[in-house]
Amino acid sequence: MTRRRGRQTRARGEGSIFQQKDGRWVGEIVLTWENGRKRVRRVYGKTQAEVRDALVELLHQRQQGLRIEASRETVGEFLTHWLEDTVAGSVKPKTYKSYCDIVKLHLIPDLGSVQLTKLTPQQLQHLYRKKQEAGLTRTVALMHAVMHKALSQAVKWGLVARNVAEAVESPKVQRQEFRALTPEEARRFLAAAAQDRLYALYVLAVTCGLRQGELLGLKWDDVNLEQGMLTVHRQLQWQQKGGFVLAEPKSARSRRTISLPAVAVTALKKHRKQQVAEQLAAGEAWYDYGLVFTTEAGTPVHPSNLRNRSFDRVLEKAGLPHIRFHDLRHTCATLLLAAGENPKAIQQLLGHSRINVTLDTYSHVTTDMMAKTASRMDAILYPEQDKH
Repeated sequence: MTRRRGRQTRARGEGSIFQQKDGRWVGEIVLTWENGRKRVRRVYGKTQAEVRDALVELLHQRQQGLRIEASRETVGEFLTHWLEDTVAGSVKPKTYKSYCDIVKLHLIPDLGSVQLTKLTPQQLQHLYRKKQEAGLTRTVALMHAVMHKALSQAVKWGLVARNVAEAVESPKVQRQEFRALTPEEARRFLAAAAQDRLYALYVLAVTCGLRQGELLGLKWDDVNLEQGMLTVHRQLQWQQKGGFVLAEPKSARSRRTISLPAVAVTALKKHRKQQVAEQLAAGEAWYDYGLVFTTEAGTPVHPSNLRNRSFDRVLEKAGLPHIRFHDLRHTCATLLLAAGENPKAIQQLLGHSRINVTLDTYSHVTTDMMAKTASRMDAILYPEQDKH
């Protein structure tokens, strides 16, 4: 992100002048405040004097009752300021990072120099097509979502007359296929993980369907082993610069309390004893965050380390194909649905916001269930045919 240097103090209402890290001078006038955030008009120049003169002209226009708009602001400048002034702090760190990646890697390189007020639907459509032909269909969908949201804000601020992203067709993204483990494969997987120090994590993933971030953000205060209950309060997220935060769950329904199967309670009890031993061995070097699943020093587990140092090795030991960690969550739902569990109970277990999310995601399983239901109705009404 662009850093500001040496902000020059000026009289109230006269704006401010500062120099950016790249050497450019920036003049800024606050237009309005909305929900605690300011909407500004910025001018740029190579020298402080050049920017000061531009500010004087803007202030004169405002005194004359003329509307001040960021007519010369480029798409790149607008998106950068939008990320800094609007998005930062208003979304989860993981979401903010994805926005930054889309803007920096895909939008600014192609559209950054285009004047914001002159951006056209054709330019957006051309960019989407180019990225799609490069095999980045899912990325294009994210690009479109980011541009639509950013330009909607630009319309609210009066920087542009319309949201040109609304006139652009975004490619339809095919739902990503998942690979759920069969009952026999799930048993092999857990058997192979039995000697891994994160065995209890895998048991919870398969039997309770918790998301990776929910598992890694789980605290002992959230677990009641005597009652066999677990509450999801948060998820672990890693920030762009390497730090971590314990953020809110994905949705309101993701905050949930679930009952633990006996195998999960047993695994967690063993895991707690193992962690106490690790803490004693580490001594003062132990970082006590209260987390259930940590490194041997008590620090949070990074997803890449989880995969490279544990998950992939367990899959290889079990003789199973490469799957995503998230597929363990799909495995949990698929096994329960195939066993005849009520989809509503599966929705609550997984923390889906709506029942149709559960039914649509696992339509292949629920279709088989409906076929069995139809057969049961035949057996109820015509039991003599069932005998034949």
